[in-house]
Amino acid sequence: MIQGWIQIGLTLVIILAITPIFGGYIARVYLGQRTFLDRVLNPVERFIFSLSSVQPQAQMTGWQYARAILYSNLAMAILLFLILMLQGLLPLNPTGLGAPSWDTALHTTISFMTNTNQQHYSPETTYSYFSQMLGLGFMFFTSAGTGIAVSIAFIRGLTGRSLGNFYVDLTQAITRILLPISIVGSIVLVAAGTPETLAGAIVVPTLENPNISQSIAIGPVAHFEIIKELGENGGGFFAINSAHPFENPNGLTNLIQILTMISIPTSLIYTYGVIADNRKQAWLVFGMVFILYVVFIIVTAVGEYQGNPLVNSILGSSQPNLEGKEVRFGWAQSALYAVTTTGTMTGAVNSMHDSFMPAGGFILLSNLFLQIIWGGQGTGTAYLFCYLILAVFVTGLMVGRTPEFLGRKIEKNEVVLTSFLLLLVHPIFVLFPGAIALAFPEQLAGISNPGFHGLAQVMYEYASAAANNGSGFEGLADSQPAPTALWWNLSTCFSMLGGRYVPTIALLLLAEGMSQKQPVPFTTGTLRTDTVLFTGVTAGVIVIMGALTFFPVLALGPMAEGFQLFRGA
Repeated sequence: MIQGWIQIGLTLVIILAITPIFGGYIARVYLGQRTFLDRVLNPVERFIFSLSSVQPQAQMTGWQYARAILYSNLAMAILLFLILMLQGLLPLNPTGLGAPSWDTALHTTISFMTNTNQQHYSPETTYSYFSQMLGLGFMFFTSAGTGIAVSIAFIRGLTGRSLGNFYVDLTQAITRILLPISIVGSIVLVAAGTPETLAGAIVVPTLENPNISQSIAIGPVAHFEIIKELGENGGGFFAINSAHPFENPNGLTNLIQILTMISIPTSLIYTYGVIADNRKQAWLVFGMVFILYVVFIIVTAVGEYQGNPLVNSILGSSQPNLEGKEVRFGWAQSALYAVTTTGTMTGAVNSMHDSFMPAGGFILLSNLFLQIIWGGQGTGTAYLFCYLILAVFVTGLMVGRTPEFLGRKIEKNEVVLTSFLLLLVHPIFVLFPGAIALAFPEQLAGISNPGFHGLAQVMYEYASAAANNGSGFEGLADSQPAPTALWWNLSTCFSMLGGRYVPTIALLLLAEGMSQKQPVPFTTGTLRTDTVLFTGVTAGVIVIMGALTFFPVLALGPMAEGFQLFRGA
């Protein structure tokens, strides 16, 4: 037990140490300040801008920035869909895989385009090396880069700057952040035991009978794995994702994956502090989220360590819940990984979330509902400051002070956009399709578990899709051989698209509105937002306005399942 808690504690210490270093570097990149990669990357970026006719100094409005995102993402989606449907004719296909069904290809395309990476298929038996490397791998970089670009544009708008140029921000996100770390990280993963090869599957005799052969899938896994985690993508090269020994061989690779998936979302909060010249507020916001993150880890880890009371009553002693977990990671690293991957909207898994105790299921669903611990790639940081804006307005009403944020008045337009973004968008794309699926459990959903756990499975699927997370409770007939797969593929496409692009447009319009406001001089009547008290109020606003929206789902799902489980014991 002590060893598990020490592992968790050391990981948290490392996260605290890298946040200001990496966050400061990202700020220097987007403030146009000197970095150690300038000598190599400046000529490369000039060549890219010249080749694509991008004017780096040209500034975009909110709508122009949004249109650039939509047009570029649509073009990339068409290219990916064609690659998937034509993979039988393309190279790097050693096992001779043909095209998937059209709805699986469409779902995969939208899933990877929106940085969700939800997988309704078994990767090693569905997509070729070409499709995974040049199709899905390409989307790993561009979808993550898009999220970073939106976050930076939002921060610029909040601080009174113009939003910038999407194509420049996307290029720099890839060339200066994602690609350099991925190159170094993939080399480290190879050294730690992750395979990287274009060879076909290995055929070996089985231990039970030497005359019977088994085909073991391998492939170019290491470089795929590092950007999968760093870009908060989460889509696995193998069906069981980071529980697979080739994707995540040992404790070192597991630590690397946790740190890479959380490094950008934690650091972007510090980046905001540098750009806004208010590091105090950045650390307060970081501390608020960090405390919630630690509490969520403790709740999940304690539940897994105490184990299943029904199993414990049979054994006559308390044993950790290791169902659905890799023994090489155990209860502690499985709990830490699960809270981190759902908190950062990465979606990778090193254990099966469906097998977690009800307390863990409650926390994982709560992460998907809140979207701010630490949130999606870039958008999680933006959501955090939307909650700050909402808290400023609510607090200003209560104390009779002028609602201002960063020296700019919070007025009707800002309140409408933040309320729409935080209180309406996510519930619409989670609860509406979820209610339809639950209304027709056999005809549409193919739900394997009735009762409380079945409800949690369905709502988790849509919460994961709308939050662009991609992980699943599983137990749903969503793979392509099943007749219900068409429903799951198309309905989750609706949630993924809505959960990605509606908030993106709202964030950019909000940022543009804030950037155009005249600064208001600081007076004794101004409500300070960089205090411990106000940060605590913001935490209350998050819990009350964010969590209570989905409380009925939590009550009828994991909470009810927990009461039922302990009553049965």
